[in-house]
Amino acid sequence: MENIALIESFSEFKDDKLIDRVTLMAILEDVFRNALKKKFGSDDNFDIIINPDKGDMEIWQRRVIVADDDLDLDHLEITLTDARKIEPDFEIGEEVSEEVKLIDLGRRAILALRQNLISKIHEHDNTNLYKQFKDLIGEIYTAEVHHVRPRVVILVDDEGNEIVLPKEKQIPSDFFRKGDNVRGIIENVELKGNKPQIIMSRTSEKFLEKLFEQEIPEVFDGLIMVKNVVRIPGEKAKVAVDSYDDRIDPVGACVGMKGSRIHGIVRELGNENIDVINYTTNTQLYITRALSPAKVSSIKIDEENKRAEVFLKLEEVSKAIGRGGHNIKLAGQLTGYELDVIREGNVAEEEDDVELTEFSDEIEAWVIEEFAKIGLDTARSILKQDVNDLVRRTDLEEETILDVMKILNDEFNS
Repeated sequence: MENIALIESFSEFKDDKLIDRVTLMAILEDVFRNALKKKFGSDDNFDIIINPDKGDMEIWQRRVIVADDDLDLDHLEITLTDARKIEPDFEIGEEVSEEVKLIDLGRRAILALRQNLISKIHEHDNTNLYKQFKDLIGEIYTAEVHHVRPRVVILVDDEGNEIVLPKEKQIPSDFFRKGDNVRGIIENVELKGNKPQIIMSRTSEKFLEKLFEQEIPEVFDGLIMVKNVVRIPGEKAKVAVDSYDDRIDPVGACVGMKGSRIHGIVRELGNENIDVINYTTNTQLYITRALSPAKVSSIKIDEENKRAEVFLKLEEVSKAIGRGGHNIKLAGQLTGYELDVIREGNVAEEEDDVELTEFSDEIEAWVIEEFAKIGLDTARSILKQDVNDLVRRTDLEEETILDVMKILNDEFNS
């Protein structure tokens, strides 16, 4: 019973670690064999018998019987006199098996064994955890906020596993409190020493794709395919969808009546503006759709250099570029083409137009930059805009916009 008691003392934490008894006993055997190698130089003449049902194990040492004055290696040999104390009819040359009691190893050796066992179990846990989450890379996962730090949020799942959500993997508008449930995708699992670090992301394009799969039944069932996703996290995204069934309108199915289906996804992503477009292999049509809501007049494509000149009427230019240049940037990423905007318009007006930078002595540089962000870089392109629309699309106050328009009007009316 000595061995059972000692093993139970070693394995008292097995339930917390969710390790089954068979696995525990296998780890125990490995630990004891390493200890025997360390003490005797080899474990070849030791047999370890495990009984996982009882939680017991026995260690037997095999030694060859030699004459009393021929003893050389006492861990491999035993004298005839000592052998006959075990069994009176033993003879020289025979092999003796003798049980080794764990308690005989000594207190220091037992403490070392226990520490080694704990280390092996942690290693076993970490290996299993690494494999488990490696298989979950690219999948949506939910965990609870445990601790909020300046550069990272530490999450814990239902099994107590720690998951890391770095600041750069968070949507800019994300704000978390302890106890909040957070959804993201498992983006990577890295080994830090022997411990796996599980990385979650909410900014990945894959997260948006998986949200479509989770929230829209036709995508989940494979009736609608998400062909490509590009996004500027928290600001804007474009998703190209397709269906092999002509009876299904993929865009309509994804958006839903009055945006009912996509609303949950938008809310999850901090009100990220999501454009859903029909995928097509027709490059001109694909670029045209990608630049929505702008209406494209014509497109000239350079296939070799993957560039396209997009011709637009003056009033459509700012729509194509979008706030902060987001729309044209995402359209280029979605289609794989570098897009150059070419303005169409009244020739006389264009010749008479003035670059906004020419007014730098009267208009502050940061104000000029705000207009440029939405594709307005000339005087007439601004004067054609609605004031309320400019307030909505820039970070400028109405009073500032009116002052700029007065300066520009004075230029043409003087």
